Amino acid sequence: VQLQASGGGLVQAGGSLRLSCAASGFTFDDYAIGWFRQAPGKEREGVSCINSSDGNSYYADSVKGRFTISSDNAKNTVYLQMNSLKPEDTAVYYCAARYYSGSYYYPSIAGYEYDYWGQGTQVTVSS
Repeated sequence: VQLQASGGGLVQAGGSLRLSCAASGFTFDDYAIGWFRQAPGKEREGVSCINSSDGNSYYADSVKGRFTISSDNAKNTVYLQMNSLKPEDTAVYYCAARYYSGSYYYPSIAGYEYDYWGQGTQVTVSS
């Protein structure tokens, strides 16, 4: 199982970035994919998640209206489009996979519910 996050970088406040999470080694449709972030000295925070089977998505209040999660099932890739970035969005962003096939699906951005994690990608927003 592999989750490869990419797309981070340095951007000015108000700018945009698109993160990608490429998944391999598991049946993509059986998993929900979530994005998380961790800023220095802070706890990990759930940002967004998507059920790749039906596109059901969920967002933390802190990013609602600014971030959009999407899934390209043909490429086994989930994207996080981040617009109107703020300095407080600065963090290492991680993607993770949560198995749910055969179970009732509910959206969750609680990290403990996720089974597999990728390496992080740094997002830095300058003021």
